[in-house]
Amino acid sequence: MHFEQSAILTVHNHVITRNPRISVTHDKHDKHKTWFLHITNVQEEDKGRYMCQINTVTAKTQFGYLHVVVPPNIDDSVSSSDVIVREGANVTLRCKATGSPPPSIKWKRDDNTKIAITRNNSVVLEWEGDILTLSRVSRYDMGAYLCIATNGVPPSVSKRIKVSVDFPPMLWTPHQLVGVPVGFNTSIECNIEAHPTSLNYWTRENDQMIHDSLKYKTETIPGNPSYKAVMRLHIAEVQHSDYGVYKCIAKNPRGETDGSIRLYSSSPPTTIPPSTTESITTTLPPTRPYETPFGLSTMTVNHFDKGIRYQSDLNQLNRSEQKSSDSKPNRDRTVDESDSGNGATHKAAVRWMTALALVCHALFALAQ
Repeated sequence: MHFEQSAILTVHNHVITRNPRISVTHDKHDKHKTWFLHITNVQEEDKGRYMCQINTVTAKTQFGYLHVVVPPNIDDSVSSSDVIVREGANVTLRCKATGSPPPSIKWKRDDNTKIAITRNNSVVLEWEGDILTLSRVSRYDMGAYLCIATNGVPPSVSKRIKVSVDFPPMLWTPHQLVGVPVGFNTSIECNIEAHPTSLNYWTRENDQMIHDSLKYKTETIPGNPSYKAVMRLHIAEVQHSDYGVYKCIAKNPRGETDGSIRLYSSSPPTTIPPSTTESITTTLPPTRPYETPFGLSTMTVNHFDKGIRYQSDLNQLNRSEQKSSDSKPNRDRTVDESDSGNGATHKAAVRWMTALALVCHALFALAQ
């Protein structure tokens, strides 16, 4: 018998109830001493006390209890759906769930940011209870809230409720004065906060709307959170006629606002190369020809930071025994033929004179 329902289910081998999920068996090997009641596909209504009874002269009974656990389920008919409110209003979110045992309800934001609880002036990551109250909501409260129901029986379930907060556009300009030289390109911009998304456009001083062209290009860049954006105006090759006041304007169903930016003429920027090390500058070419007692030679000057190093090419010193030209006899050879000892001394003297001439010429070039 199902005791709470006062319903006879089986008698001996016969099933009395019309419930097709009920059956009865017994153990034939122990002289019918053990009997079993079978319930397939258990439902929540099957829970309760069951009684088996032996119809002896004095009836003997035994009770058993069937506890049926049910995973949580959120009842959408009595729970909140997405809401849209104006900034400063109060919002009450409800979440009702069924299950066995009765589930508990927790709230959290979908982006894991904190929830502002005005009632106790606190901010929390989670809020327990089937009702969540948000007082005087602002744009910072906008977003998706998750109602999560759990009772220890998997799976847990959740419902996503989106809270939208409407407010008129707010606008500010990072730079109200922008200086640009003639012929340069420039961009001016305004920052916006608005919900719902605003209609944005630019005008000149005569309130004439600016449209995209070769001169102008407008764009709106979405921000994060979604109610933020940046509106930008690109102006190509600024001329004198482009100077003046520009207005950025934002409109939505909740209101309208604008901001002004003045574009004025400025001097072109001067380019100064960055100086990381000290250096000495000279107008001398890296290689300069000069006259030696035995023809033309070269002097190589290498420049380095914090000083100058001179490197002379003395490639003529070892050529004193050769002809400087086809028409001149070699002086060293004539000396060698007359007196070998004096010739060696003369060679040394020529080398010293050539080296001295090179040094003097280098110093003279540096002085110039």
